[in-house]
Amino acid sequence: MMKKAGLLAALALAGASLANVAVAADDPLRIGVIATFSGPYADYGRQFDAGIQLYLKEHDGKIAGKKVEVVKKDTAGPGPDAAKRFAQELIVRDKVNFITGLDFSPNAYAIAPIVTQAKIPTVVMNASSSAITTSSPYIARVSFTVQQDSAPMAQWMLKNGIKETYVVVADYASGTDAHNAFEKAFAAGGGKVVGSVRTPMNNPDFSAYVQRIKDEKPQSVFFFFPSGVMPPAFLKAWKERGLDEAGIKLFATGEATDDSYLQATGDVALGLITSHHYSYAHPSELNKKFVKNFYAAFGKEMRPSYFAVSAYDGMAAIAGALEKTKGDVSGDKVMEALKGLKLESPRGPIEIDAATRDIVQTVYIRKVEKVDGELVNVEFDKFERVKDPAKEAQ
Repeated sequence: MMKKAGLLAALALAGASLANVAVAADDPLRIGVIATFSGPYADYGRQFDAGIQLYLKEHDGKIAGKKVEVVKKDTAGPGPDAAKRFAQELIVRDKVNFITGLDFSPNAYAIAPIVTQAKIPTVVMNASSSAITTSSPYIARVSFTVQQDSAPMAQWMLKNGIKETYVVVADYASGTDAHNAFEKAFAAGGGKVVGSVRTPMNNPDFSAYVQRIKDEKPQSVFFFFPSGVMPPAFLKAWKERGLDEAGIKLFATGEATDDSYLQATGDVALGLITSHHYSYAHPSELNKKFVKNFYAAFGKEMRPSYFAVSAYDGMAAIAGALEKTKGDVSGDKVMEALKGLKLESPRGPIEIDAATRDIVQTVYIRKVEKVDGELVNVEFDKFERVKDPAKEAQ
């Protein structure tokens, strides 16, 4: 029975692939979004949805002259089994032409065999594990990789006289990626990691870890946690234990000061230097327009974050690819069109690498400051045309 069900699913996916090639001129463009719309990470899905809807609002609800229909599927967080099931539903039942969203890396990996079999072009809007684009020839990414943001932080610290550091990361795949990329870049420039710790994802009490760091007295600390509850808890413990007064310098990737959570994090974030690919305070005219239109559409209760920008850019990438294919949505032609695609994003210039289908972009060094009464990430240095370090040789 299971073999029969698998065969039927395969036949259905194959049929869906053929159907995807021949889309009637008056059919809408259907885009499936697999993301988190409920639970503790629901802000991820809200930001995705806002970025997608803003792009469509600015383009009369159309891409390549076709009305766009968005079909959303809620994984409620990391849920590879749910993501796989939703991908099958989107392809077979909803007959989508594209799949996008994908906030968590396990979900992106789970759907890779499905989109490969059905030849459905897939645009990752956040999932940041390096190997995702190698898991299927039908996946491209417009977000980032953890390594891409971590390595420049190591390089900047070395350039500014930091030669020793202690590494703190969350104990999961992206934490490992951040640690490895940072340490490799730091060691390559003559730096030394004098200690490290991996903290559990479900333990926001960092007082013991911070005290251990204070006792060891490193010159600096680099940390990586996913956006949400962990960074504020760590920063609070850092301040309470007096590590600033002890002279220990603190650095992180931009998840620590995610624009969605920065105001709620509060003044414990002031002065923190991070590396990231987007700040809501990015001074370009295009970003100013993006933020203005975002607030006009959704109000000021939700500040646009890098999730919203990646969603906006994901739609722009789909539009750019279909402009090249003259509206042909067949998987092979779309993926070929995505290779080498260049866009001007609210975050700055971005490009989909022709060899890897991964993003090339500017990584900014920022400092949390209070501007006009609100906390913002103020950019003051940058590394241009940064590739994922794991793919630099490609």
